[in-house]
Amino acid sequence: MITIDRLCIRAGAFRLQDVSLEVPSGDYGVLMGRTGCGKTTILEAIIGLRKVHGGRILLHGAEVTYQNPAARGVGYVPQDGALFAGMTVREHLEFALQIRRVGSIQIRQRVELLAELLGIAHLLDRLPRGLSGGERQRVAIGRALSFQPRVLCLDEPLSALDAETRSQQIELLQTIQRTTRVTTLHVTHNPEEADLLADCRFRLEQGRILTERTPRSAQESPRSLPPSQKLAPDSPVSFD
Repeated sequence: MITIDRLCIRAGAFRLQDVSLEVPSGDYGVLMGRTGCGKTTILEAIIGLRKVHGGRILLHGAEVTYQNPAARGVGYVPQDGALFAGMTVREHLEFALQIRRVGSIQIRQRVELLAELLGIAHLLDRLPRGLSGGERQRVAIGRALSFQPRVLCLDEPLSALDAETRSQQIELLQTIQRTTRVTTLHVTHNPEEADLLADCRFRLEQGRILTERTPRSAQESPRSLPPSQKLAPDSPVSFD
């Protein structure tokens, strides 16, 4: 669950005051609003990249308002992907696991599973400069999911893609959500993305959050994964 309770953020003349929203556990939340209204600011506050001047942020019931980003365990996909030019796709997927000192066998298994889920197994030894926009976004999503976060934040991840690639990425995000059930908040300007992805939709207008519950049509049950391959955030990677 992602809970923002009466959040206040100030940056020069810009201010968000008493902003509240809640994404239930396992749901896909979409936050919309005009450019410059503060959507990314809210996302950065959840991640821990933006100073909060009032209110609370809770992730699955635990308050994280003043915790550093690493302690929050949030997977983050920035708008431009922010891939490292000198690292291969494999190294991007390994990065967060190596920092957490996960064993080499577990890292290899996790990378193989993610690469299969994301359709990038054939790209593991490639550098970012040789990837298309859609492929780079898949790598950024994989890096964010690699350590099995309980919360995933995406900042306009599809905005720079052409219509066909965007449609493919929407299908991928739907598959990820069905498979992992990671609680997600996705910032976008695109109503189609919200219609296809959102369990709950929020609109930020003049510093206020308007909430609309939008259950998606019934879909097929998530694909069952054997216990050793489960991707869900309630089965964290074991650490050495």
